[in-house]
Amino acid sequence: MNRGEYLEKIIFDKGHTVASLSKESGVPYTTIKSMIERDLKNASIDNVLKICNVLGIRADDLANVDVMTEAPTPYYTLSTKEIPYYGEISAGNLLNVEAVTYKEVDYLLIAEQILGKYSTNKDLFAMKANGESMNKIIPNGSIVIAKRVNVEELKDEDIVIFSYDGEYSMKRFRRDLEDEVIIFSPESTDRKFRDLVVPFDTQNDLIIHGKVVVYSVTLDQ
Repeated sequence: MNRGEYLEKIIFDKGHTVASLSKESGVPYTTIKSMIERDLKNASIDNVLKICNVLGIRADDLANVDVMTEAPTPYYTLSTKEIPYYGEISAGNLLNVEAVTYKEVDYLLIAEQILGKYSTNKDLFAMKANGESMNKIIPNGSIVIAKRVNVEELKDEDIVIFSYDGEYSMKRFRRDLEDEVIIFSPESTDRKFRDLVVPFDTQNDLIIHGKVVVYSVTLDQ
């Protein structure tokens, strides 16, 4: 395997395309294509380092490909971000909990690579799903990470953490402009869970605490 083939393989193994790698690294699309086609001949070290940084490999890995019988094991560098952790949020019936703005909180260390475009966002918080009303997507016990938003910023089908009349839950959000209501819907294998409908004129009792942007799921084996 030559350098160009190895670089192309790593790009796709890491879930990138040449276009997405170009966007994230700042190296022009045509430059990356040329590096692949020419086996990195005459490639600038600056561009190589930018690409390697995004892919999580060392520049030496690319330089030594021709003398290896197998592709080198990628070298991963993970940076982490502290996110406040506010305990459990109901993914079942509405649940009485303390406010989502405690002064004393625990923190989770989350790899920035997992957060993706939200890795620099300062308005994130984490909670643990408690209940089965969203179990088709977010099983009981999953960790969810939400971004603080105003209700005006929400789009239909966003998953939100909200409180209504002092009680908290996590559901799918949708506006019904014709009936002038906001609908919070479960997505569960248990049919006992029902929509919560909040009329526009009672929104004073409704608080949107955040939109879920990342969640973890542990699969039973």
